This record gives sequence, structure tokens and C-alpha cells, in this order.
Amino acid sequence: MSMDLGMTDRLRPIHAQVRDMMQNKIIAADAQYHAEIGKAGDRFVFTERQTEIRESLKAEARSKDLWNFWLTDSKRGYGLSTVEYAYLAEQMGWCLLGPEIFNCSAPDTGNMEVFERYGTDEHKEQWLKPLLNGEIRSAYLMTEPAVASSDATNLEFSAVKDGNEWVFNGEKYWSSGAGDPRCQVYILMARTAARGEGSRHQQHSMFVVPADAKGVEILRPMTVFGHDDAPHGHMHIRFDNVRVPESALLLGEGRGFEVSQGRLGPGRIHHCMRAIGQAERAMELMCERAYNRTAFGKPLAKLGANYDIIADCRIRIEQARLLCLKAAWMMDQGDPRAAAPYISQIKVAAPQMALHVVDEAMQMWGGTGVSQDTPLAQMWIGLRTLRFADGPDAVHRMQVARQELKAYRN
Repeated sequence: MSMDLGMTDRLRPIHAQVRDMMQNKIIAADAQYHAEIGKAGDRFVFTERQTEIRESLKAEARSKDLWNFWLTDSKRGYGLSTVEYAYLAEQMGWCLLGPEIFNCSAPDTGNMEVFERYGTDEHKEQWLKPLLNGEIRSAYLMTEPAVASSDATNLEFSAVKDGNEWVFNGEKYWSSGAGDPRCQVYILMARTAARGEGSRHQQHSMFVVPADAKGVEILRPMTVFGHDDAPHGHMHIRFDNVRVPESALLLGEGRGFEVSQGRLGPGRIHHCMRAIGQAERAMELMCERAYNRTAFGKPLAKLGANYDIIADCRIRIEQARLLCLKAAWMMDQGDPRAAAPYISQIKVAAPQMALHVVDEAMQMWGGTGVSQDTPLAQMWIGLRTLRFADGPDAVHRMQVARQELKAYRN
């Protein structure tokens, strides 16, 4: 079977419109939007100006039907392939605000996929519909402070059946998006069977939990290299005898891993393609600086090894993009197991590549590169964090190596 990783005729006009909005409106608005953080007195409360910036851009995108691209092969969305969507994710990755303007933000895209695939009609009406409309936000609660959550079979957050209700007790942290005042619903992974009861991958279940449920307490925002990532936030949350109806269970008891794997595969590709978009923006900033700044009587481009550095960054970006597109193509073939090693490869390669390019751009910009006067420092923080999100490098390398070694087993 031939592997076509190029842009389709269907995608080209959509891609051009998304790029035009990103380059000519959203990137400039992103700086204004984030400059407003804290002006309301609380870093997790939006100012009127923030709301105006965000909602006006969202309205424009929706009026142009540039909305919900992530819904691949679905009647609700464009029905784009994963390869096609990957090109759009790259463009949206150029700034933080980009994905939300097109209703393609994490963790909402993954959560909407969960509701789309596994939710009841009630879930879809109450939660999926307003999420698809961009009216509310959501969070995904998996990681726990007391266990090594990279091995999700370790999760100990407790869900106990009590009549026709489930009762939750425990703590979750790194709950991305839970700080947003518009966050109204969580998708949560919990232990529903004791260790030793059946397969270790059938001891956990996935639930839908209203963010305002009685007994839910946000303890603090987790900081990322000292930054609270407001107004999005990665919150530390405690659940104290939180009760939800039995209908809050997704797919079935003991099927949490099945739900999580259906959610994480596409999401990892989206993250990696957005990382490539960040690398492209860093590359642009690096090249502009190389020609517009002089030192020792010459443009920076002509000093030291800067030609080699710029060339090396371009080569790395192109390599990572092709690998991401191949992983997306593998997803489109409909066999998640066959696609999994490629997704693990890009989850290691793309953030590391983007970090390298951003770091070289910082070097070209000098002290300004690590300040608030360029987006580079913020990009570096997000990309370094991405090497932990959805599984650390070591876990993904382990998966790649296991697949590689299968052919050599006796």
C-alpha cells in the first residue's frame, strides 16, 4: 500500500485559511491575551478584554467553518484523516491561543473523543454538545501524587460502588485545564477492583464527574518551572466522598484502560504536530535575528557556526515532521497496535527536536531570548513539560525497544 503523506486537495484551502488566521490575527492576539493574566485580581479569572479577544476570534473561525477539525472521520466534524489534521495541528501550534480558537484544544479534544465514542446519550447532550460548541472546557484526571502514574496500573484513587452511586476518594494532580473557570466536567480514571482481582489492566474504570460536585476541592495549581500556567492551570485536586450516579461510568467497569488508549493515541500525534509548529516559529525568530542583529561588525548569521546551526535545525524539523506524518498515516489504517510504536517514536522525537530548535533560537537572541520579550522561554517550558505529558520519554523508548526486539525472540 502506498503511503501518501502530502497535503490533499481537500485540505489545501482549509490549511490556507487556518494559516492566514494564525499568522495575521491569532499570534498577535495571543500576546495581548496573556498580558491580561492577573489583571482581574486572580490569575485564574478572565478579564473582560481576554474574553473579548478569545470569543471574537472563535466567532470568526466558526463563521468560516474552521471548527472542530479534530473530529476525524466523523459526521460531526470535517471528517479529515489524521494525516490531514496533523498539518492543521502544526499551524495551530504556533501560539498557545491557537488551538482554542478552532475548538481544537487539549485536553478537550481527547475528552470530546471519549464522549463521542463511549458516552451515553445523556453524556453527549449534557457535556459533548457544549464542548463541541466551545461553550465550556474540561479536564482529564489521571495522574496521582502518591504513585508512579507513568504505569497507570499503579493508580490507587478509589471508586467504590454504594447502591446506585459511585463514591470517590483520593487525590489527582497535573489535572490540566482544571484551573480554567469555564471547566465544568472531568473525565477521571479510578481503581474499581483490588490488586490481584483479574487482569491488572481490568482493575480501573473511567468516569464522568461534574467539576462542581460536592466534595471536590482544588488544593493548588501545580507550577511548571515556577509558572502556574494560568488561566489554564494544572491543578492538584482532592476528592472527599464525592458521589456520582452509576451512569457516570464510561463503557463498563474495568474498562478504563480501553477508554484511555482510545483517547491517548490521536492526542499524542496532535501534541507532537503542535510541537513542530512551535519549532517552526522558533526557526523563524532565529533566522530573523540572524539577519537583523549585528555583532563584531557582521550579521549574526555570519558569525561562528550559525549557518550550520540553522541548517541543522531545518533538517531536524523536516525529519520529525515526516515521522509524525507517518505515525498519523498508521493511525488512519485503523490498527492502533500497529500504529503504537510510531506514536511512541514521535512522542520522544518531536518534543526533543523542538526543544533543540528553541534552545538554538534562544542562543541567537541572547538575554532577550530567555525573557518575556520573545515567546521562546514560554515555548521551552511547555515543550520540556511535554516530555512528561502522556508518558515520559523512558516509557515510550521502552515500548519502541520491545517492538524492535520481538523479531529476535527465540
